[in-house]
Amino acid sequence: MTATLPMFPLGTVLFPTLVLPLHVFEPRYRALVDDCEAGDGEFGVVLIERGSEVGGGDVRTDVGTVARIVQRERFPDGRSALAAVGTRRIRVTRWLDDDPYPRAEVEDWEDTSTSTVALDEVDALFRRALAVAAELGEAPAPLDVELDGDPALATFQMAALAPLGPADRQAVLATDTADDRVALLGRLLPDATELLRARLGG
Repeated sequence: MTATLPMFPLGTVLFPTLVLPLHVFEPRYRALVDDCEAGDGEFGVVLIERGSEVGGGDVRTDVGTVARIVQRERFPDGRSALAAVGTRRIRVTRWLDDDPYPRAEVEDWEDTSTSTVALDEVDALFRRALAVAAELGEAPAPLDVELDGDPALATFQMAALAPLGPADRQAVLATDTADDRVALLGRLLPDATELLRARLGG
């Protein structure tokens, strides 16, 4: 079942349960936020693969996350500061025109099965990566950060908080199941840690 959703292409990946701060200044996105607030407060977020967040003409991914506005601060010049939270994954089935702002037909994408893999090993890899990032003064989260008890959400949180690039985060978002995410993180996290260690050694 598809629905039409306002879309906010960004240079970052949003995961379910994570908070997204946004500075809204382009007229088209001001209109998007106004319309969202008049409705259910939801819009879609997808990663820009190529191009810029400003001005259009970008190439967008077809897997993203629905964001719900939880706070908005308006400025006298028309800009807004938003806080939105990721709620669920979506697939874009068809992009519509960008008038007055990007829109797409989307369908919800839930995990096809529950996790059967223990998270202990990948959790240890995650915290090792955070520890090395902390040595560089770049830790995106404290070492004792608490993850959700639901493995599906915990794997999203690991991907969001680990020192990974946008392409790797998008790959995690686009996996079918939590088990697939565990396997992928098991490959990505050691590589990310080694890159950080190389910088420490340099």
